[in-house]
Amino acid sequence: MGETKNRMLRGELYIGGDDDTAADYARAQEILERYNGSRFDEQELRDRLLAELLGAVGEGVHVRPPFRLEYGYGVSIGAGTFLNYDCLMLDVMSVRIGSTCQIASRVQFITATHPIDPGPRRIGWEYAKPIVVGDNVWLGAGVTVCPGVTIGDDTVVGAGAVVAKDLPAGVVAVGVPARPVREIGEGDRVAIPPQV
Repeated sequence: MGETKNRMLRGELYIGGDDDTAADYARAQEILERYNGSRFDEQELRDRLLAELLGAVGEGVHVRPPFRLEYGYGVSIGAGTFLNYDCLMLDVMSVRIGSTCQIASRVQFITATHPIDPGPRRIGWEYAKPIVVGDNVWLGAGVTVCPGVTIGDDTVVGAGAVVAKDLPAGVVAVGVPARPVREIGEGDRVAIPPQV
């Protein structure tokens, strides 16, 4: 593994485009092309391709194409999690999504970032911070999760929110930037109908 990839995976400043990262990117895009071109009745093929693409995939994970990411090997998705159409992951560093999460359409997980300092940014330096999403989290349509964010278990993030800072467990958060507006409580409990 080259120094550029090592720096990238450590979250340090790097300039992309070396042979290692280019080969990793090409591999991921080839698998994604097959995944996104699969038919709706080819779930077994999709499961195999996801297992080949991602670092870890739990049982019963369902990702509706199109699905987009850069590398895949740093992504883990817990059992029973559902990702709807048009999920995007800029996974320069790890993206860890817990079990039984609901990820709505057009949610973005962005680990990549650039220096605020214009000089290094002009030259092309960048870095990344990991993202962690707890268990049973619901991210509404169009949510953007920014670099370095952790979202606690059972939290709900409203559609269109931009999560720029960590969110605790068990809250409803909305807005740009996303802020907790209340805790999830007894008033949110619903009666579950019997299974048919």
